[in-house]
Amino acid sequence: MELDFSRQLHFFWALLPEIILCAWGMVVLMAGVSRGYKERAAHDTGDPSFGGAADLGWLALVGVLLAAMANGWLYGVEEVGRTSIIAVDGFRLFANWIFLIAAALSILISFSYVYRQRLQAGEFYGLILLSTAGMMFMAGARDLIVVFLGLEVMSIAVYALTAFNRRDRKSAEAGLKYFLLGAFATGFFLYGITLLYGATGSTNIAAVAQAIAAGNAPPALLTLGIAFLTIGFGFKVSAVPFHMWTPDVYEGAPAPVTAFMSAAVKAAAFVAFLRVFLVGLDAAYDSWFPLMWWLAAITMVAANLIALVQSNVKRMLAYSSIAHAGYLLVAITAANETAAAGLLFYLLVYTVMNIGAFAIVIGVAHQAEERLQVEDYAGFGWARPTMGVLLTIFLLSLAGFPGTGGFMGKIYLLQGAADAQLWVLSVILVLTTIASYWYYLRVAWFMWMKRELSDDQHDLFVVPLPMRVALVAAVVVVLYTGFFPSSALEFARASVEGLGELSGSVLGLGQ
Repeated sequence: MELDFSRQLHFFWALLPEIILCAWGMVVLMAGVSRGYKERAAHDTGDPSFGGAADLGWLALVGVLLAAMANGWLYGVEEVGRTSIIAVDGFRLFANWIFLIAAALSILISFSYVYRQRLQAGEFYGLILLSTAGMMFMAGARDLIVVFLGLEVMSIAVYALTAFNRRDRKSAEAGLKYFLLGAFATGFFLYGITLLYGATGSTNIAAVAQAIAAGNAPPALLTLGIAFLTIGFGFKVSAVPFHMWTPDVYEGAPAPVTAFMSAAVKAAAFVAFLRVFLVGLDAAYDSWFPLMWWLAAITMVAANLIALVQSNVKRMLAYSSIAHAGYLLVAITAANETAAAGLLFYLLVYTVMNIGAFAIVIGVAHQAEERLQVEDYAGFGWARPTMGVLLTIFLLSLAGFPGTGGFMGKIYLLQGAADAQLWVLSVILVLTTIASYWYYLRVAWFMWMKRELSDDQHDLFVVPLPMRVALVAAVVVVLYTGFFPSSALEFARASVEGLGELSGSVLGLGQ
């Protein structure tokens, strides 16, 4: 009886960051409909940083801070058994940092947008906290059912955020499209779980791995289950050919939501993807390796080619996001400790540089959904030199230019691919990276080499205090990981050590 109580208490502590986020999300929702908030909003001074909706943004950031403190505290908590459905390991905790950083940055860059678009701030920030909690459930899940539950908690909140601007027809269309296609992909994912359960007799990731390693799983049923799981994950990470929703949804969703989706949702999907395939399906590597190889190759090539002809900046960044999914799929295909550590490092850098780029896109668009063409950036660098330099740094990092975190992230992915002798895939990664310089530097060229058509267009660019904080934090991380990457990489490498111990990993994750 005492042991059961100890396990229940440990389960509560293990979920403390998620519990805080869920509870705080409800607090933000209740605060948004309270009389005091409505009275303050009615007497708004007009400052989007300190008044009205901003109160709820700062309140949401307090929740993120409390969850971060709880996540740090978990480093001192020892697991009661290693077969529980929720992991308390370095891999989960590192991933949680990525989600919390993404949530904090997304909230900071959204203050003026929420204020100027007159969105319901309580609902907006509450949904961001709840979706972040869903991501954490996915990262810590050692059971496929928990992965599915975390996926749904995250997805439902993001569906609502996508269609949040009810006065914008594009937002409503994007939300409906995302919901319908997401539900369809979720069906594939759930059916894959069912087939794996039929093949192995369990949904526990470690038990699935042991059953496959012992040869107890019927090959046909197992292969079919892997295929359906790949479809489900492929949709969430925007891999080709499951990417068709991404450009329209990214373009139609409110810009801060697009930033959040492109970074946090992708990170959560890849973290769960890695744990399921490199731990649970490790012994079936020969079955899913060809599928993952082609998925990575096609995604890198197709996304970069289509991005070359995009004139809308949000759509260009959408195809950029798909291309980065292809780079990260190389790490899944390599399936070794170097690649897994490289994936975590890359997700961290990608999160900050992508949200940083979107922050400036929001400013150029005047906290709305206008001026989204590449031509609208003509002369921006000269009109706003500091912001122009920051956007150039983020674009160079996205492209993988030396001296940035994006470059080091790709180097580590290539090291993982080299360790697995994936030479052809490595060459494709390098060539597509070179091709991506065209569409990233095209924006920079317009900023610095073209004069603006109207002298007063960039005078409306507003950089409120919260956005300044987000931009400074993002550029510091990008440059620090570019020049001094060793500490972040060692942290990521330590986080993946022992990840495959329970499954009897043969790919070196636990070595």
